[in-house]
Amino acid sequence: MNSEATHVLSRRTADVVKASLRRRHAAERRFRLYGLVSIGAGILMLVILLVSIFGQGYRAFSQTYVALDISFDPAVIDPDGRRSQEALASADYGALLKRALGELFPEVTDRQDKRALHRMISAGAPYAVRDELLAHPELMGGSARIWVAAGAEVDMLEKGYIDRNADEAGRRMKDRELAWVDRLKAEGRLKRQFNVKFFTAGDSRDPEQAGIGGALMGSFYTVLVTLVLSLPIGVAAAIYLEEFAPRNHWVDFIEVNINNLAAVPSIVFGLLGLAVFINFFGVPRSSPLIGGLVLTLMTLPVIIIAARSALKAVPPSIREAAMGVGASPMQTVFHHVVPLAMPGMLTGAIIGMSRALGESAPLLMIGMVAFIVDIPHGIFDPATVLPVQIYLWADSPERGFVERTSAAILVLLAFLILMNGTAVYLRKRFERRW
Repeated sequence: MNSEATHVLSRRTADVVKASLRRRHAAERRFRLYGLVSIGAGILMLVILLVSIFGQGYRAFSQTYVALDISFDPAVIDPDGRRSQEALASADYGALLKRALGELFPEVTDRQDKRALHRMISAGAPYAVRDELLAHPELMGGSARIWVAAGAEVDMLEKGYIDRNADEAGRRMKDRELAWVDRLKAEGRLKRQFNVKFFTAGDSRDPEQAGIGGALMGSFYTVLVTLVLSLPIGVAAAIYLEEFAPRNHWVDFIEVNINNLAAVPSIVFGLLGLAVFINFFGVPRSSPLIGGLVLTLMTLPVIIIAARSALKAVPPSIREAAMGVGASPMQTVFHHVVPLAMPGMLTGAIIGMSRALGESAPLLMIGMVAFIVDIPHGIFDPATVLPVQIYLWADSPERGFVERTSAAILVLLAFLILMNGTAVYLRKRFERRW
């Protein structure tokens, strides 16, 4: 082959290589573009979700209150004159509220209008008056201005959920009720303030009285039971399987099943807990104890896998050095390997607890979906948890529960972010590079 033919062949090869490079570079640019579009779409969906939840939920952190001049008439509160705590606690404070409303709006005489007027204050308002009298017994026989929670419709009106300009026939509040609200506002008897009760009260049929206090305590006790059971059992199982177990088919069989259990749907653990703990062992339903037992079954594989990964990350030279200076296998593991792997173990445990905190499906199967008003004071008391409380409120048709559902989701997200942030901090704080 002469030199001219060789030159022509080299030029063709260079052209082919250049064309191939252009195609590969274009493919890389497309791949990067697809990745950026995917990430952007994910972030956009997340922002839309958060904005939607926050837009609906932040108003639940405030509550509308109405000021009424209550006359503590002894003839109504304690006609027998006993002045005992039992008599004061069981008095008809609703009558005092109705009397105060009647004095404020004397022109309202029709029975139907009176019912509408009485709905302007919450059904839980008598308890606020009772608590005020029990806290200040000197009020007996006198009068005082007391702020009580407004009814759900007044609260929705003040938060902008009811359109004043809509036709009266299609509006939830009539013109006369709007006039009463305007009059209260003009007299300085209406205000909105931070809703402390949302965090301290239990569930209620009335949205203005409903809170997440019971669900928070139920979640606390349930996660506490889960942590106490799953952390030592999971860490012990991981240490044995990683450091002491012989390499045979049985151990391989156990490891494969642990990995498979980590991917089993959570509702299966609920069915297992229903069959074993409730139907066989008779553990009471709707208690943090049964919830913690079921979530322990679900969390154990996660903790075992994370703990084994942390133990594997410890270099073999640490074990060899400990054995070289005469340490026993037990001393090598518990004096050197486990302390170095502990940050990774704790990170896995926190992630497992955050997953348990957000679970609802297995708890629905063991009866933690019941309507429970009282706040639990132990692991044996009837309770619900925050995800299940959200599920219950999301099924309620009242407009007031819509904002409380979103607010409860915000609280749950805050706890999950806090727990995952703690896990990231621990990993960064105690991480060691070998």
